[in-house]
Amino acid sequence: MPFLKRDGLRPFLLSLTIGLIAAVACDWLDTPLPWMIGPLFSTAVARMAGVKLYNPQQVREAGQWAIGTALGLYFTPPVLAVLAAYLGYIVAGVVFALLLGAFCGWLLHRLSGVEQTTAFFAMAVGGASEMATQGERHGAKVDRVAAAHSLRIMMVVGIIPFLFKFADVHGSDMYAPGAREVDYPGLALLILLTCGGALLLKRIGSPNSWVIGPLAVAIALTATGTNLSALPEWMVRLGQLFIGISLGTRFTPEFLHTAPRFLASVALCTLAAMAIAAGFAFGLSALSGIHPATAILATSPGGIAEMSLTAKTLQLGVPIVTAFHVTRMSALVLTIGPLFRAMRAWKRRRA
Repeated sequence: MPFLKRDGLRPFLLSLTIGLIAAVACDWLDTPLPWMIGPLFSTAVARMAGVKLYNPQQVREAGQWAIGTALGLYFTPPVLAVLAAYLGYIVAGVVFALLLGAFCGWLLHRLSGVEQTTAFFAMAVGGASEMATQGERHGAKVDRVAAAHSLRIMMVVGIIPFLFKFADVHGSDMYAPGAREVDYPGLALLILLTCGGALLLKRIGSPNSWVIGPLAVAIALTATGTNLSALPEWMVRLGQLFIGISLGTRFTPEFLHTAPRFLASVALCTLAAMAIAAGFAFGLSALSGIHPATAILATSPGGIAEMSLTAKTLQLGVPIVTAFHVTRMSALVLTIGPLFRAMRAWKRRRA
């Protein structure tokens, strides 16, 4: 399959141009996560206004690779020792995320009137593509599930970093990448190895393979003291730009005109989920000693890349946030189907 069809070249270049201009503007305005938030919102607005934009899957995967690799470089041996001490709290965070998704699915069903299967998968705290695929297997309306997750991610990315910015929340993260300088021969080898990890996971059908694969390889290298190279800052920014436009171009001109009650209900459920997750985070912080802002990012209903990047920008426990979200995502993908079937069987027995 060609990387870019001829009729998709102009919409893709337009997406890049809009995203790049917005990123530079947000960087000048000193907004949080300018290289992701700017492209996300600008391309989403353009798409909903009817502008034809396009983002190839390979571009999104390149962005995921950059973020996954950059995050993996934080997992030095001392960091892994600290994470081992937090293992119980990470498991508690996974259980909380599953229960939160189930509760918000019930709430969405009550508020919007959408049938329960669609509501369940629409509010599960996982990736849009994975939850849409799982939902389709069980009879959910895929377009509603995808729309709900797009709106959820946009709200979380748009609200939490700006709240932290407004409240002047930042830390003095003791965690630093194992490799701190760019070594181009080492960088070439790092790219080769991490891409190999991504392709291997993609071949076996693993979700989020271009995040998890490079992340796993970079962790394995860093944990053993093999520090090949840091990632140049321009690569990290380009990764954020690619992720931003990949999220923004999911929106369509029909997005705001279809099922307004459903979208409004999703927005309310997302706000409720963020508030409940913040309450859980403060309790987790009090028990574990994790910085409250780090705990909020670790347990928020956002994605791996978005929340981990926020932690990186604000120096708030990058490995902790990453570990919570990767574990949650892996557990959710493995258990969401059996959990849904168990809940459906329980409801039938009650009936």
